[in-house]
Amino acid sequence: MDGGRSTRTGRRWPRPVHALRWVAVVLAGSILLTGIGPEDAFEVTYRSVPESERSDALPLASLLDRTGVSEDGHADAGDLDGAGNSLSARTLETAGWLPGGEITLLDTTLRLPAYGEGRPDHMVAEGQRLALEDAPARMDSVTFLATGTRTDGTGADVRGVGSVVYTDGEEHKFDLVVPEWAAGPAGDAALTLPYANFSTGFGQDAIGSVRLYARSIPLDPGREVDHVVVPEVADPRASMHVFSVGGRPAGQEWTGTWARATSGYAEVGPWEDQTLRLAVRSTTGGHKARVRLDNTFAARPVTIGAASIALQGEGAATYGAAVPLTFDGAPGAVIPAGGRLFSDPVEVLLPPQTEALVSIHLPEQVRAAPIHYAAVDTNYTSPPGSGDQTLDRTGEPYTGVVDQWPFLTGIEVTDGPGTVVTFGDSITDGIRSTRDAHRRWPDMLSRRLHASRDLPNPGVLNLGVAGNQVTADGYPGEGVSVYANGVSMLHRAQRDVFSQSGVGTVVVFAGINDLRWGASSKEVIAGLNRLARMGDDHNVRVFVSTLAPCAGSPRCTATVEEQRRRVNSYLREQAHDPESSFAGVWDFEAVLRDPEFPTRMRPEYDSGDHLHPNDAGLRAIAESVDLYELLGV
Repeated sequence: MDGGRSTRTGRRWPRPVHALRWVAVVLAGSILLTGIGPEDAFEVTYRSVPESERSDALPLASLLDRTGVSEDGHADAGDLDGAGNSLSARTLETAGWLPGGEITLLDTTLRLPAYGEGRPDHMVAEGQRLALEDAPARMDSVTFLATGTRTDGTGADVRGVGSVVYTDGEEHKFDLVVPEWAAGPAGDAALTLPYANFSTGFGQDAIGSVRLYARSIPLDPGREVDHVVVPEVADPRASMHVFSVGGRPAGQEWTGTWARATSGYAEVGPWEDQTLRLAVRSTTGGHKARVRLDNTFAARPVTIGAASIALQGEGAATYGAAVPLTFDGAPGAVIPAGGRLFSDPVEVLLPPQTEALVSIHLPEQVRAAPIHYAAVDTNYTSPPGSGDQTLDRTGEPYTGVVDQWPFLTGIEVTDGPGTVVTFGDSITDGIRSTRDAHRRWPDMLSRRLHASRDLPNPGVLNLGVAGNQVTADGYPGEGVSVYANGVSMLHRAQRDVFSQSGVGTVVVFAGINDLRWGASSKEVIAGLNRLARMGDDHNVRVFVSTLAPCAGSPRCTATVEEQRRRVNSYLREQAHDPESSFAGVWDFEAVLRDPEFPTRMRPEYDSGDHLHPNDAGLRAIAESVDLYELLGV
């Protein structure tokens, strides 16, 4: 170990963070993928596909042949699961998922089926050849909107094998895993509906809430896609229902400069005809920017009346004029439940390490909202009924304070040198760091990169969530809740990490909360390895850190300490294993622990609760990171 850090080298090919896009590597006629979320890896082969098999691919609209959506009171018009149960058109429309409308999931625009009046709205995946008519020829990924049903009552996931056929005739197979619509996790769902229609009525029946899922399959962005072979499910007791398929364009120019993850869906305000002004700090810089708004975990759409971005002056005042944002050319937009919204690009100089303000006017009443709970930065609101204040320069209308980040999940700039994601719990999130001082360890890491003269200055995105666990949901993933400690990292990785623009490296620092709430070291190790394999799927390097000592903190018992030691021992072994799933292992425990009492944090790094480092401890973590290894240069 050197400076509290251990690493390993081996089978991974170099993926420097300053490269904006990656090309898939094919070795010995096969590539290794793990699908999206499953524990077991499998071998993916390719073959040359005859022209005759490629020419018979059909657009999705021609393949929809099943009806799984019905009107309340007319459930006999649809049957999704073979038992007379169907999705409710009423709840879909209440969520803003309108017939034939569009929704953005995992940064992919999907066209919803024109459901209604008994029309076909989905297909059962059976190996159909699908032509992606509206998708670009070259794509980073293809996204399925789907759900699973079973006849055996187990509620187990539905698995199928499909393939992508490129125009050069090569076929790459993939494994698609979709949870069962009634038994699957809400934390992983694109949309949860409160009930299903059934043959004798509608409402809260024995099925309860039901779900739709979005799953992205990474592609080779350097090659053109001819068509997709929809997965075929081998289990006769299971069906995979596909409602929409879309592609994420390759070669996009965006790089994340700031991001936060939605940690829960909570009561707010109520806010009505007022403006939120949210404070952010850039990491990398650019001359053109766009913002990302999410309505994650919601049951209803939200209306954005207007929005703007500006450099921050004093408090809620802007430095110079605020720049209005538009959405497909309009000043406002509606975000469906579970959906994502990007603003149109605007010309604005956003230098690195600069405070900025994003303002959002909410014209309609909002009583609950997706939030990032542990802001640590001060955000502002104007009073109810004060109207659109997004272009205000003085800050005077902003008389209230907001302790969370609602809706806003990201800011991106053009032509940046790629993105590093820090993925973790409250230590990454910055709990007990100095308010408004930007002293979280990802903040300090970004400052080091900015100060380096011989290295790129990538975006550093903080996707920590206070209270988060690797393996278990804190927030259940549906409904209004006082718990805002996030769904598990395994459930949110697709949405929060791998859909980020320009991401090439992820640093995972988490697991202590799992142990403190009863998980075993084996469960944490398995979860960390699954995250690493998901990174492999997306050609993203995943670094992992040892767990910090926490003796003296509630729940950090002798049993937890023993489990923590086992996790750290395993991770240190991985540092020297050429077959490890991790790009490297960093020993943050060695940085933080007290040499005289190794189960405790150094007193000079302890914020006082024996669990969270103070500003000095967070700085020490950031300073222990080898920047050259981090960037792969």
